[in-house]
Amino acid sequence: MENEKKVGLTIKRTGKRDNRVIVKVETIDGTAEAGSDYIAYKGSLVFDPQEAAKQIEIEIIDDNQWEPDEVFFVRLSFVDVDDSEIVLGKKSVCQVTIVNDDEPGVIEFVKPSFLVKETTGNALIPIQRTNGADGKVSVVWKTEDMGATHGSDYDGGEGVIVFDHGEIQKMLEIAIYDDQSKPNTELNIKTMEKDENFKIELIDPTGGAKLGRIRKTVVTIVNDEEYSGIVSRLVNMTNENLEALTVETHTWQEQFHNAMNVNGGDVENSTSVDYVMHFLTFGWKVIFAIVPPVSMAGGWLAFFVALSFIGILTLIIGDLASIFGCLIGLDDEITAITFVALGTSLPDLFASKTAATQEKTADNSIGNVTGSNSVNVFLGLGLPWVIASIYWASKGKSFEVPAKSLSFSVTIYAILGVVCLVTVILRRLLGPLGKGELGGPKVPKMVTGCFFIFLWVLYLLLASLNVKGIIPNL
Repeated sequence: MENEKKVGLTIKRTGKRDNRVIVKVETIDGTAEAGSDYIAYKGSLVFDPQEAAKQIEIEIIDDNQWEPDEVFFVRLSFVDVDDSEIVLGKKSVCQVTIVNDDEPGVIEFVKPSFLVKETTGNALIPIQRTNGADGKVSVVWKTEDMGATHGSDYDGGEGVIVFDHGEIQKMLEIAIYDDQSKPNTELNIKTMEKDENFKIELIDPTGGAKLGRIRKTVVTIVNDEEYSGIVSRLVNMTNENLEALTVETHTWQEQFHNAMNVNGGDVENSTSVDYVMHFLTFGWKVIFAIVPPVSMAGGWLAFFVALSFIGILTLIIGDLASIFGCLIGLDDEITAITFVALGTSLPDLFASKTAATQEKTADNSIGNVTGSNSVNVFLGLGLPWVIASIYWASKGKSFEVPAKSLSFSVTIYAILGVVCLVTVILRRLLGPLGKGELGGPKVPKMVTGCFFIFLWVLYLLLASLNVKGIIPNL
């Protein structure tokens, strides 16, 4: 809670404890920012021999401004550890959620549906209070029969859930009646009922609270055998597809098998798109199957060979683009900033898109783009120039690269790059833009994307006009 003004965390040490260990503890911003939402913490903890736990306290800044619930992270790392037996546990990064308490909050169910066994006795349905926990609020709940019947299959009706000041979760308890084996008086046998369900709805919040998006939930009652069957089927499906879930391969045979078969050999789950893409990329898949499996040499062999393949592929793309530009009468400079740049940068685009959808922060997505382009410029230009300079110096001649329109192109790129960075910073600072570098509300998100595409088109236009001599050099 924000009004508690501090949060206590315990760092535990397990296993072998007969030596002295120093652990570095530091906070990392998430949606919560150091200085405005909490006081940054950075220090070291000393575990003496046989000491099993340490505690730290991080100060939370309590303001009177409403904000959505925010998070930051606390990360552990070692300081000068020589003992290889000392390792960090799985929970070396902790997420801390600051629950805003300046508003009554939003009340809703945790999930839109729940599954309970008929013999469970009582179904516990969690109701959460988010984006504020100030004051005492309440909400009315009521049930509605669907396949299940009130009084026969469950004890429903309606009631009131009360959240006291600072409470953020309550459990709604609904009695479930066990009637899965009712006797049949005519045949003197037991009949099994089908799955039954009922709906619970939240209405009439009080105390200034609002209802959230999940204001209704469906509870499905299943008999024990059916419940066990569902769990068993899930386990079997997971076991059957466990090998398909693994990313790496262990032998060259597996790699060539996956490359030469549609969808890696999983034909049953293949779609028409998989067949088309397999036909279009078959040659490349077989060529790249030559890369050693990551199980060899700790993955380093695969890394360097794959890097070499990417370099060769980049060289081929550059030559093909140059030939294409020559065929249509396009200047080398324009070919370089259009076809060559697109061919070498699209993989970075897809990698950044994947990072943006899979990571909690924008760091990996934006870092991948800037890092990849840095490699393209510094290594892609620097290494050939160094080799060429050494070669011509050994011949007693100097190596020179005419600038032509390079100064104009770099200047325009730098100006538009600054505009791009300013836009990213404004997205972080301004609430209407979502207070984040990526994502956010739909309209600002689409406008920002279109604006960035416009910057790219503007760069191509100005640089091309300069190459053609319409715009003079700076």
